[in-house]
Amino acid sequence: MFAAIQSCALLGIDGYLVSVEVNISMGMPAFEIVGLPDAAVRESRERVRAALKNSGFGFPDDRVIVNLAPADQKKEGPIFDLPIAVGVLASQGKLAKARFSDVAMIGELSLDGAVRAVRGALPMAISLRNLGVRQLILPKDNSPEVMCVEGIELIPVNTLGEVCAHVVGKKPVAPIVPVSYDALISQREIMSDFKNVKGQAGAKRALEIAASGGHNVLMIGSPGSGKTLLAKSMPGIMPDMTFDEALEVTRIHSCAGDKNIKGLLVERPFRAPHHTSSSVALAGGGSNAMPGEISKAHHGVLFLDELPEYKRNVLEVLRQPMEDGVIAVVRVGAQANYPAQFTLICAMNPCPCGNYGSRTRECRCTPIQISRYLGRVSGPLLDRIDMQIQVESIDVDRFADEREEEPSSEIKKRVQKARNIQRDRYSGLNISCNARLDARTLNRFCKATDEAREMLKAAVNRLNLSNRAYTRILKVARTIADLAGDEVIQVGHIAEAVQYRSLDTTYWS
Repeated sequence: MFAAIQSCALLGIDGYLVSVEVNISMGMPAFEIVGLPDAAVRESRERVRAALKNSGFGFPDDRVIVNLAPADQKKEGPIFDLPIAVGVLASQGKLAKARFSDVAMIGELSLDGAVRAVRGALPMAISLRNLGVRQLILPKDNSPEVMCVEGIELIPVNTLGEVCAHVVGKKPVAPIVPVSYDALISQREIMSDFKNVKGQAGAKRALEIAASGGHNVLMIGSPGSGKTLLAKSMPGIMPDMTFDEALEVTRIHSCAGDKNIKGLLVERPFRAPHHTSSSVALAGGGSNAMPGEISKAHHGVLFLDELPEYKRNVLEVLRQPMEDGVIAVVRVGAQANYPAQFTLICAMNPCPCGNYGSRTRECRCTPIQISRYLGRVSGPLLDRIDMQIQVESIDVDRFADEREEEPSSEIKKRVQKARNIQRDRYSGLNISCNARLDARTLNRFCKATDEAREMLKAAVNRLNLSNRAYTRILKVARTIADLAGDEVIQVGHIAEAVQYRSLDTTYWS
């Protein structure tokens, strides 16, 4: 007999329908899986066989052929265990009352028949809903991840026997009750707060501008000056993610197999890969073209501490996604496009010993050592960093001061106001913030007074900056004007934006 059960597979962060076709016929006992299965899918034979027997169903002593259609797409992972097992039972006629026309299933089986969580449940649930599937049966452990998805019945199950009782109507399982996004937002916790950062008014102002316009920042300062704490506080002042943004971020982390997902990710991501990370770790890859740190930081912060310590080829990987907001991961076995709209926050010492330019400590490095150290960061990458700021060490008296600093919640209100201005300005365009302005829209939306334009030209000539740096300064000035509530960029806005590029001449001249 023949039976077909719908399931799903992933291509990047999008899912597509897979028909699990099971045919049982007379002949020598065999159990074969075809349709470009990988090793994990082929091993489903032993898991399914044991799960059926230990659940009290037995396994047929006939020839069992399973086809995963479409047969020209490679199938990966253990997500087809459950539909294969149900297909075997259906083809034996043991699930006669069941209807599978608009039902899909995903899940890994343990040998005792328990249904285990799988990678990518959220993107598969969203894709199946968009494809018109009425009901998705999935592992109960994946429930928190998909609880915000509406428009499809999500049936959480623990065992294979529970699935069979549900599909024949003997003991239906109640679907997951959707939870509102507002309820999840109210329960989130801020990782780090600016009120815990003593002093550093200039750095805080720069990060407020960066959060308001989506700009990239490089912080240069001696060890212990607070660069890492400032960076960790950045997500707390960024605007709340919209529901669609939260879904997209969670889909990426779900595809990557993030074990820490306890539900929809409502806090903006903060990724801080170690400086020994490879280019594949940042860009993504492997045999299955998995997302890397760049994509995991989508709609959040990618923090690179000790920037010159990263290998040159690793840093160069950043250049294309910083411009395009998307990264294409192409490997021999698979290829995928992942979104990568992140805010890059970099931190570095000014020299190998960390004391060059310090007012309190003496630098022990030679000019050649300093030049070689700074030369590890390429000019094209620096051009793509909108703002460069000096972070000075705080003296002991200021650090011991018990007065509270301005909390992130207050800074966030100003950031949100500036973002609202940008949202209204770019309504109907595929532009999320000032940093995403391109050559076609820059002059249209960055209107400046004649005096401001002249100041910008003079500063670019005096500092010998590139054309890309010119546009970066203009975008930052646009954000400063938004924070001030000004429609036209003024001289003061340009002057402040230029000072965030002055380190080009201090360190890289």
